[in-house]
Amino acid sequence: MKELRPILLVEDNPKDAELTLAALRRCKLCNEVILMRDGAEALDFLRSEGKFAGREDPGPVVMLMDIKMPKLNGLEVLEEIRRDEHLRSTPIVMLTSSREERDLIRSYELGVNAFVVKPVDFREFFEAIQGLGMFWGITNEPPPHRGKRNRAE
Repeated sequence: MKELRPILLVEDNPKDAELTLAALRRCKLCNEVILMRDGAEALDFLRSEGKFAGREDPGPVVMLMDIKMPKLNGLEVLEEIRRDEHLRSTPIVMLTSSREERDLIRSYELGVNAFVVKPVDFREFFEAIQGLGMFWGITNEPPPHRGKRNRAE
């Protein structure tokens, strides 16, 4: 049986976060959706550090992440994750309003799995998020969880 892992949403804009959560709920996915408000918080969550120390879940099935965020932006978080042998296989979708080609190119250079520009139209936004949720939550087979890092590493 396929292990049901959470979807990690990293979004600092409350309105975009609420719309994304509503669209994912409408998919009726059984995956829990965990919301982080900035890149530093997301890294702490993934690494089970800070206020997430002792977290035992197997890591997200996919991480949907904005680029422009406080503390660490999405590109910085992506770079950190790809450098970390315990996190580097985490599927990451850049979910952004940026249409800047340099963000697109840099995201792929750093190993993003998909780059999705948030549609401005409400209906199109919902459809895009639902499509992402269905693909990454149900269709895609995620890499196996690599377990927790040894604190001595």
